[in-house]
Amino acid sequence: MADLTLYHASPSRSSIVLWMLEELGQPYDVKLVKLSEGDNLKPDYLAVNPMGKVPALDHKGTVITEAAAICTYLADEFPQAKLNIPVGTPRRGVYLKWLFFGPGCFEPAVTDRAAPRKEEARRGMLGYGTFDTTMDTVAKAVAQGPWLMGEQFTAADVIIGSNVRWGTMFRLVPERPEFAAYIARIMARPAAQRAEAKDKEFAGG
Repeated sequence: MADLTLYHASPSRSSIVLWMLEELGQPYDVKLVKLSEGDNLKPDYLAVNPMGKVPALDHKGTVITEAAAICTYLADEFPQAKLNIPVGTPRRGVYLKWLFFGPGCFEPAVTDRAAPRKEEARRGMLGYGTFDTTMDTVAKAVAQGPWLMGEQFTAADVIIGSNVRWGTMFRLVPERPEFAAYIARIMARPAAQRAEAKDKEFAGG
């Protein structure tokens, strides 16, 4: 039994952590949670995550939820994978910005675009400001690449890259050459390919 156990539904936000675990190169177990059968709302899973959401990661008895928090934790816990910017390094601030930007700005902007309000919200009420500003900010960053932190691929790319790829697949993110090139770089990574193959296998099972 591995020290790391991912509670996973395929496909879902937990696919982000599945990719992160493949990048990490550490042994891990997967416990499938079938959302279609309501597994996430059953007492045994609610004891793991009272929110009834995936992903959840158990590491030696400690449970972490929320994809960005899990990826940040794993990158710091296993520094040999070089997926983090270490504490004490000034560039860590930028790295953390991107880790929080995914769930704090990019995903809400895309969700609001997919399910618009009856009345447009005031810009000051939205943590991301405007959809176009959010997209422009990410496009500019990945264009300077190859990765968000320059030559180093980090957990921030797992978070932002997953969001860009998912949003593009469902045509919720604009088709831009910067995004297309970024996604191509992501999908050339062996870990991303392995995670995608496992996700398809899990979904089929």
